[in-house]
Amino acid sequence: MAARIEDYALIGDLQTAALIGRDGSVDWLCLPRFDSAACFTALLGDEDNGHWRLAPAGTDPGTPCTRRSYLPDSLVLETVWETADGTVKVTDFMPQRDRAPDVVRIVEGVSGTVGMLSVLRLRFDYGSVVPWIRRTDGHRVAVAGPDSAWLRSEPPVKTYGHDFSTRSEFSVSAGDKVAFVLTWHPSHHPRPALVDPHEALRQSLADWREWAGRCTYDGPHREAVVRSLITLKALTYAPTGGIAAACTTSLPEELGGVRNWDYRYCWLRDSTLTLGALLSAGYGDEAAAWRAWLLRAAAGDPADLQVMYGLAGERRLTEAELPWLAGYERSAPVRTGNGAVKQLPLDVYGEVMDSLHLCRRWGLPAKPHEWKLQRSLMDYIKDHWREPDEGIWEVRSPRRHFVHSKVMAWVAADRAVRTLEADPGLPGDLDGWRTMRDEVHREVCERGYDAERGTFTQSYGSRELDAATLLIPRVGFLPPDDPRVTGTVDAVRHELSHGGLLRRYTTDLKPMDGIPGNEGAFLACSFWLAEALHRTGRTEEARHLFERLLSLRNDVGLLAEEYDPDALRHLGNYPQAFSHIGLVNAALTLFSPQD
Repeated sequence: MAARIEDYALIGDLQTAALIGRDGSVDWLCLPRFDSAACFTALLGDEDNGHWRLAPAGTDPGTPCTRRSYLPDSLVLETVWETADGTVKVTDFMPQRDRAPDVVRIVEGVSGTVGMLSVLRLRFDYGSVVPWIRRTDGHRVAVAGPDSAWLRSEPPVKTYGHDFSTRSEFSVSAGDKVAFVLTWHPSHHPRPALVDPHEALRQSLADWREWAGRCTYDGPHREAVVRSLITLKALTYAPTGGIAAACTTSLPEELGGVRNWDYRYCWLRDSTLTLGALLSAGYGDEAAAWRAWLLRAAAGDPADLQVMYGLAGERRLTEAELPWLAGYERSAPVRTGNGAVKQLPLDVYGEVMDSLHLCRRWGLPAKPHEWKLQRSLMDYIKDHWREPDEGIWEVRSPRRHFVHSKVMAWVAADRAVRTLEADPGLPGDLDGWRTMRDEVHREVCERGYDAERGTFTQSYGSRELDAATLLIPRVGFLPPDDPRVTGTVDAVRHELSHGGLLRRYTTDLKPMDGIPGNEGAFLACSFWLAEALHRTGRTEEARHLFERLLSLRNDVGLLAEEYDPDALRHLGNYPQAFSHIGLVNAALTLFSPQD
């Protein structure tokens, strides 16, 4: 059985990523991209679906290490076992890629003499295909269809096949080192070039530390901010600049339930919060790359704008189920692709307009046709903002007039107006957009606000609440000291509280999103609450909540999408970019110099 979600650590090469448990087992890895089929899928099934465990001989699967940590300011993981025979450490990483993807695992004796066992069980196509294994040129080579994986050790150790796995047995004493390199390659290509594992480690540490050193944030909890930024960088698909929401699919929002979605794609609605975090922390190059991805993805007919796209901007992300996988802790079905691409995402138009406006304010040079794209988006949203949609949470139930979607339509008009006011030479419908801005604002305040309860609601005429309304002061729809804002913050905090954290929306009436079951507290929303408390003058409470959220990070500083305050467990896909973006933005808001 797979470990708890929070028991996994992340390594990656800026094109894909692996999850490694406390017991030294790689239980999830998709090659060659985040959204490729997995070759280690034990996370969503069992060991027969593929994994690679490297640990002291005689320890049972699931037996945790003594301790582990990332080497400072890096994505290089160091795992230590203290045994009766001595102490050994394993260093795991994936070199940032300029060649075929590699997983490097270096075993080093610290004291005594420790016997080690490596069990490699490759299963291509999400654990469904058992490859042929052969020896060649000092490698074990696994081949099935388009995939091949090459394993070697330096120095060579005793390796043999057993029970459809490749096993390696060896011992290390103090100062001894044995390095394993697993390299994926298309099966029709010749053997990939060899990587020097020790030089790759030196270069990986240098690369990550140079990158982390560019962070300009120097306030409280800097280590947590830097770790979250490293996690966002690790979820970046470097060839295009797109940032995956997570590196996993189908980790459940409810254990044993059906709320299992594929998050290995790029969400447009994350764009403004992502750009704000990157720009404010000093990562202009990454922000520019994300903007370039955004412009390419949004290009085309504005009526065809999607909630999400593939890593390179792909539009067809057909949802399918993998029935041979039992699911994480029997949470089925396991899904690939995401049917939300077919939804109407009216809020996304505001996110794109806000993102590009933010880039201008930070001084990123405008791209050719950028304003032309924005004008076409405005032409569409001006004609369609009155329509219902599926909203920020991508409900699979009838469309509604979601307040957050209308607020983001106001944001689109507001940012367009501001752009023309700052640069009158640009073409555009200034009067029409001002009129739209006023109309949206008036309608939201009339139809989306419950005067009796003193709060904005989730949708027009509903009694349900929505944590997304906490963003109203952040986007400038109303000032933080407006009684309607403070009332909304208080109501959301009270009604959506789950163990002191926040759910996304009201759930005690019926499943709002048309899907059975429940879910945990949504970590990004809880960070939004911390920001909203600070903006409404309750900074001490905001910082207390922020520190509570920091305490939920696992031992290597990672967060999933959700948290169950009753079971004290992480839920949802992992690590979740949205949660780490929330952490960075909350820290920048709560501990900015003017405070």
